Amino acid sequence: MKATRLLATVMAGGAIAALTMALLPRRGRLRMDRGRATLRLAMRGGARYAASAPRLFAAAGEQRQLLREDLALQTAEDVADTLGTMKGVMMKIGQMASYVDGGLSSGVRRTLSRLQDSVPPMSGELAAQVVRQELGVPPERAFARWDPQPIAAASIGQVHRAVTLDGRAVAVKVQYPGIAETIAADLRNVALLRRMLRITSPAQDVDALLTELRDRVMEELDYRREAANQRLLAAHYDGHPTIYVPGIISELSTRRMVTSELAGGARFAELASWPQHERDLAAETIYRFVFRSLYEVRAFNGDPHPGNYLFQRGGRVTFLDFGLVKHFTPAELQPLLQMARNVCVEHDPEAFRRSLENAGFLRAGAPLSTEAIVEHLAVFYDTIREPGPLTITSEYASAVVRRFFDVRSPVADYISVPRSYVILQRINLGLFAVLGELSATANWRAIAEEIWPFTHGPASTPMGKAEAAWRARRQPIAA
Repeated sequence: MKATRLLATVMAGGAIAALTMALLPRRGRLRMDRGRATLRLAMRGGARYAASAPRLFAAAGEQRQLLREDLALQTAEDVADTLGTMKGVMMKIGQMASYVDGGLSSGVRRTLSRLQDSVPPMSGELAAQVVRQELGVPPERAFARWDPQPIAAASIGQVHRAVTLDGRAVAVKVQYPGIAETIAADLRNVALLRRMLRITSPAQDVDALLTELRDRVMEELDYRREAANQRLLAAHYDGHPTIYVPGIISELSTRRMVTSELAGGARFAELASWPQHERDLAAETIYRFVFRSLYEVRAFNGDPHPGNYLFQRGGRVTFLDFGLVKHFTPAELQPLLQMARNVCVEHDPEAFRRSLENAGFLRAGAPLSTEAIVEHLAVFYDTIREPGPLTITSEYASAVVRRFFDVRSPVADYISVPRSYVILQRINLGLFAVLGELSATANWRAIAEEIWPFTHGPASTPMGKAEAAWRARRQPIAA
């Protein structure tokens, strides 16, 4: 029932926003076109639900649930097809729904997961046109070999295989023509975005979230910034035993195309069919990458959906797509470290409360017991509060999502997510959703102690030992 309510509510929000946009002047034509597409999506969904109402009313028990799931699946198919064609910000919202909403059935989530790495591409001629505009020559002259068929298509651009003139196999991401105007139109659809963000992020300051989303997404349109982010992380993880970030080919990277080393590997759907041991190793690598990047590089990839990973046996993971990267200052990172230390290491509830207040997550002087605050927020730390093996299940991932969405809790009125940390919340949602899909087991607390800068714990796994050896090679101890 929750899945159908969510999809119906999102579409209803789109319908109201689209009707509002129909009253805009001519300069908003693109906004209106995309609003109409959202409106048509909502109307199809409404008609589908209305047509099914008599059968739902007459059915009972298991039959009614099957009808609901079938209806949600049909709606998800329509959402995936429509948002995939629309691309831009709307598609990003659909991507996020595909892997963080614990209320969606597995069939619905599989359908929406098409938005992660398999959406309708632009034509080879259009891609070639962008290359010609960016490099001054057609792709057949810029590269020794160019495959006009894309290997992946996503919200802002699509990826083509190529071979450079000096013989290197590369992946070339080409931005969709006109996508900057499309995204600008989406971001001006404030009414639509407000409604959708209030559904997906009810505990957050929507204005701050919109501002942060606008800044990060507009940055993502400049592939030179993405190339710089990728160079930074590729350099940091150079030679790592399980983490790989493809290198950038600078001379073939511009504002609207970015060229990097071609990487191979299995997609997330294939990983899910591998033995549990392999899934655990992949999950450990993802966990190490997320938190080492945060604490050591002070950067976080704000687009961590499963379509941005490629997997090989033995826990080796290739990380792709660094357009939506948030960089943190030391001052912004310090409260996060303090909260983890207070609740997990010091076991000091009052200090945890003060750190929440100092960071702006909790209103100072809120009329709440510290016990209630810890009970509400410490779920995000449950995997690392105590040592020992622990399996991150899809049920736990759903519990994290539900807690984040829980506006009925008395604590919800006094908590918010400061703008600096808006994108960071996708760790809690995206990371746990991915690990929950893998039913990943590890001693997460011991791994966290390896990574936390206030503990520097010893290596706790074979991967940790390999990582420690790599770190020792990179940072030789002075005599």
